[in-house]
Amino acid sequence: MSREFTETDRKIFDKLAPELSGNTMSASGHNYPFILRPISHKVAGSAEDFRNRLEKLDAGELDYLVGLAMEGKEDIRSLDEEDIENFMELVEKKLSTERMKELKAKLGMA
Repeated sequence: MSREFTETDRKIFDKLAPELSGNTMSASGHNYPFILRPISHKVAGSAEDFRNRLEKLDAGELDYLVGLAMEGKEDIRSLDEEDIENFMELVEKKLSTERMKELKAKLGMA
C-alpha cells in the first residue's frame, strides 16, 4: 500500500525521529508508507527507545495514529512485539482504555 505523508504525518515522523531531518525515504529510495514501522524497525535502538519516542507525542497526535491504524493507513501489527505493547499501553494511558480496546478489536488483537 502506498500513501503520501500529509503535513501532520511529517510533523509526527519528525518528532519521533528528529535525527532523520525530515527524510521519509527508505534506503531503497521509496517513501515510507507508514510512520511507526520505520521507527520501530530502523530508528529506535530498543523497545525502551521506541517507547521514549512515543512519549513525546501529545494525546491528539497519538489519537491521530490510532485513527490511521483503524483505517488501515498505519501498520501496528508489523511492529516489534514489545513496540506493539508499548504503543497500546500509551494509547490506554494518554487516551483511554476504551480507545485501546477499540483499536485492538479493529486489528483483531483483542
